[in-house]
Amino acid sequence: MNEDFLHYVWKYKIFSSVKLCTINNETLSILKTGLHNQNAGPDFLNAQIKIDDQTWVGNVEIHLKSSDWYMHNHEVDTNYDAVILHVVWENDALIYMKNNKAIPTLVLKPFVDKNLLKNYKNLFFSPKNWIPCEKSFTQVDYFTFNNWKERLFFERLERKSSEIKILLELEQNNFEAVLFQLLAKNFGLKINGDAFLALAKSIDFSVVKKVSSNSTQFSALLFGQAGFLEEGIQHNYYMLLKEEYGFIKHKFKLKPMLNNQFSFFRMRPNNFPTIRIAQLVALFSKEKNLFSKIIESNKLKDFYDLFKIEINDFWQTHYNFESVSKKSPKRLTKSFIDLLIINTIIPLKFMYHKGRGEVNEETYLEILREIKSEKNSIISKFTELKVSSENAFDSQALLELKNNYCALKRCLECAIGKNVLSKS
Repeated sequence: MNEDFLHYVWKYKIFSSVKLCTINNETLSILKTGLHNQNAGPDFLNAQIKIDDQTWVGNVEIHLKSSDWYMHNHEVDTNYDAVILHVVWENDALIYMKNNKAIPTLVLKPFVDKNLLKNYKNLFFSPKNWIPCEKSFTQVDYFTFNNWKERLFFERLERKSSEIKILLELEQNNFEAVLFQLLAKNFGLKINGDAFLALAKSIDFSVVKKVSSNSTQFSALLFGQAGFLEEGIQHNYYMLLKEEYGFIKHKFKLKPMLNNQFSFFRMRPNNFPTIRIAQLVALFSKEKNLFSKIIESNKLKDFYDLFKIEINDFWQTHYNFESVSKKSPKRLTKSFIDLLIINTIIPLKFMYHKGRGEVNEETYLEILREIKSEKNSIISKFTELKVSSENAFDSQALLELKNNYCALKRCLECAIGKNVLSKS
């Protein structure tokens, strides 16, 4: 048992009001449970309680045991002077106000349904479960589940937007610069994402704009800043980039990163940092107004066309600067573009339109429902529990559910958890 459960029961009045009374047998009527207070002070503010024939307006404090009032030193805290009712699970001490008058106390335990208690214990005290409600998940009705998935998706989108907001503040609201940083991070994928973001941040975007139209100079800029042009490799293309970077570095007073920040270990060659940098160069060299086109595009096909690129001939026969390999175009795969849309394009578009009061939620949902579901351990586990993930909208919602509700046991804030608790 924890206080959050008692807060939930009180907030939604999930207890019998028949013969409700205080420990002194005073009749009790709950007119308003009050506003749930998430800050310091009493748990519920501005409640309305009728005790016998007297109506009181004030605050409600909730504890597992009455004695917790003294354990928390409420008797000396003026924030609790306006408490009109003490709600407890177990009454183990008489509690008095500063004027030595006993605080009206309600013991909630006798008025809570046994099925609710049973469901609560099954949710919160089954440590072997992957998610608390895994045995009851599929019993949740379709309408509740689908409405909750949409809420989960937009919560996830809002959280991603808050991360973008930080980058925008650092870049003085320059959406083009932030797009470059976000795409760089996602080109690096999970393993090299932070290193790619650091690479993008190490270059003022004004420099990117000046050189990106020339793919050789842009390649020199990114490979040089990433620290990949510090070797003495004797290859014409490598030496050309090294010479170009020397000029750019001096002109713009740049300081390169150490290339040991980028990992090649146990990676598929197509995901090598060198290949992803070459693809990033190809994208920004091809699309001069990439941000504008992303904002204007609302169809999945438009995004696939935007990210259709051809990398430099050198990289079609190399995975690094030294070894020659079998020729391959190394284009961005459809699944990779899908990840860019999910993790960069949709959040950035949402942030941009939100700032202008032009959010059309259905547009984002339509795009994501056309993209196949992501594949990862979390989605696979949900599939084992017979919870299907048909598209990217489903998988994004399920990831949010697992990571920010199930893993934190926020069942009392979750529509699915509440539904499971209410089962008779």
